[in-house]
Parts: sequence; C-alpha cells; structure tokens
Amino acid sequence: MEAHPLADLFPMMSDDDFVRFADDVADRGQREAIVLLDGKILDGRNRFKACEKWGLVAETCEFEGDDPLGFVLSKNLHRRHLTESQRAMVAAGLVDWETGINQHSGGCANLPAREAGRRLSISERAVKAAKRIRERGADELVEAIRDGRVSVHAGEAISELQREAQAEVLRQEEKAIVERAKAIRAERQRLRHQVRIEHMAFVSNAGAATAGPVGKNYPIIYADPPWKFGVRSEETGREKSAENHYPTMPTDEICQLFEKIGSPAKRDAVLFLWATNPMLRDGLQVLDAWGFTYVHHWIWDKEVAGTGYWGRDRHELLLIGRRGDVPAPLPGSQPETVYSERKGRHSAKPDFYAETIERLYPNMARLELFCRSPRPGWDAWGFEAGEGASDG
Repeated sequence: MEAHPLADLFPMMSDDDFVRFADDVADRGQREAIVLLDGKILDGRNRFKACEKWGLVAETCEFEGDDPLGFVLSKNLHRRHLTESQRAMVAAGLVDWETGINQHSGGCANLPAREAGRRLSISERAVKAAKRIRERGADELVEAIRDGRVSVHAGEAISELQREAQAEVLRQEEKAIVERAKAIRAERQRLRHQVRIEHMAFVSNAGAATAGPVGKNYPIIYADPPWKFGVRSEETGREKSAENHYPTMPTDEICQLFEKIGSPAKRDAVLFLWATNPMLRDGLQVLDAWGFTYVHHWIWDKEVAGTGYWGRDRHELLLIGRRGDVPAPLPGSQPETVYSERKGRHSAKPDFYAETIERLYPNMARLELFCRSPRPGWDAWGFEAGEGASDG
C-alpha cells in the first residue's frame, strides 16, 4: 500500500526502533487502525510495515477530517521525538509542497517559511536552511538529516560542496563531518566579509556625493542613526551587524553631523531618535549634542528575540527629545509606550511610528535623517535616501 505524500514528510522509524515496534505488534497485535486518504496511508506506515512482516491483515479506516496536514503534524509531533533538524526538513517539505497534488489530499500544505516554522516549532532561518539543503544537497545528505544523523546547521554548509564530495564527507565519522562543516562556514564568512567591506566603501563613497547640507529647518525630526557596534571578531562578528547592510558611523561623528549638515532643527522642535539597548547611552549623547533634552521614549517590541551579550534583545527604543517651547501631544492622543510588530528586513522600522508622528503633529514640516526609503509627506536626508530626498 502506497504512503500519502503528507505522511512521507516524516522519516520512518530507525531500524532498531522498528524491530522493537514490530515485535510488539506480533505480541499484542495492531492496536491502532491505519488511516487512509484517497487509498494511501496518511498515518500508520510503520504499522502497515509491521503487519506485512508478520503476515497480518492490517486494520484500516478512512480519514474523516477536513485538515489532513494538521492531522499528520499532530500525530507525528506528539507521538515521536524528532530533533530540531528533522522538524526543519519537514517544514522545508511544506514550503516546497507541490501544489499540483490533489488539493483534497494535500489541503493547504504549501506554506510560507515563517508559517511552516511556526507549525513545527522551529525558526524561520532553520526552515530556509533546510530548504537550501533540499535544493542543493545529495540524497545521502537529505536522508542523513531526516534520520537525525547530521544537523541542519552542518548540512547547510556541506550542501555547498559538489554532490560527490557531499557523499564522501558523509562516509566519515561524525566528528570529522562537523569539523568539515565548520571549515566550510569559516571560508564562507571570510568571503562575505571581503564583499561587505567592498560594498560598504561603495555605498559610503556614492552616498557622500549626494548627502550634503540640509537647506531648511524643521520642527519635527525623525532619525535612525547607523550606529557602529563593537564586535568580538572583525571577520565573523560583523556577520549579522548593521555593517553587513549599510555604512555605519561612530557616535562622535553622529554627534557632529547635525552641525555639519546645517543644524536642520528649528528653535522649537521635537526629535525622535532610534537607539538599541547597547547604544542607549550613545543615543542620549547624540540627543544632547543636537541640542535636545530627553523627555520620554517609546518601545518597539519585535516579537522575536535576537542576539545580545547580556540578554537577547527583542526591542528597540525610540528616544524623544525636545528643544524650545514645543507642546506635548494632546491628552488622550498619546500612543501607548509599547507597540508590538514582528521585525522585518534588517533595520527597517514599522510604519506605525512615522504614522503616529504624522498624527500627533499634522501639517508640520518633517525631516527623516538617515532615511533609506523616503515616505510621502516627509523630506529625507541620507546616503541611501535616493530619489525624493530633500535639499540634502
């Protein structure tokens, strides 16, 4: 009897586990019916195999629900202990699901990586790594991860080799496989570091030619400085840093920038300044250097924890400073201090904050400093502001 494609997302029992399971079926009989959908085994492949081994007539029943995917996930995830890497391969299978399969059979099995990860209780990154392995990995590598012999982390690195070389690595001892994967990742990091340095120099040089003085003054300024973080390793430590995405600036240069571009704030003005946890003191320093007094801050809860030495950061701070005679928002119009929205691409901030500033201070000139994507109703200054930027 053929297995349903949804059932085949999960690995079969190991040989040792199956021997014990089959002996139990021989002693106690089949205790749970095999579930069929469209004449194929949706749940119970190992039961069917055990019955075949002992010449038993398998007891079956038809699937009666309306969510075959949910049924298969529930059965396998609750019944069996699967490693994170094994779950990642299942999730990648859902992302790559062939929509041409009978939709009654498959249901809504084709899922985005984030949703597939949520259903299997793993990270989106692990799902994408497993997907790359399915695309580039040799059959031996895919099976090794499905069987729990190799981690998806090591497998992703090994999948960069030619398929014959992958098979050769997998014939080695586990320790040698891990060491080879580490060597591949180290070389990949070295090459990426070189490319990052060249890219940063290009963006910085190109941007410096367009990001000049600001031609007027604004009562509302919104800024997301490109903070330069200290890292423990220049070659690998910047792998996930801001410098992988845009040129950064030391805090002293950010402090001096305001005067350099023409002191764009009016005498009476409000500044909204983004700062991460480790750069809080730097943020307050910039606030003071630009002539503003700290009055409050808002918090963006990213919903997903990131990295950090003292704690895994999952929020950023939007510091608020004012200068001169600027009124606070009208009572009842203030937003709650914490807003939750899942983080997107690197450094991108939710539109909620710019829209909230627009709501609190309508019909006022607004400038976004260090802008990377100009928005309607705002003037923009920044190395990457592009078309639609202000006089700066």
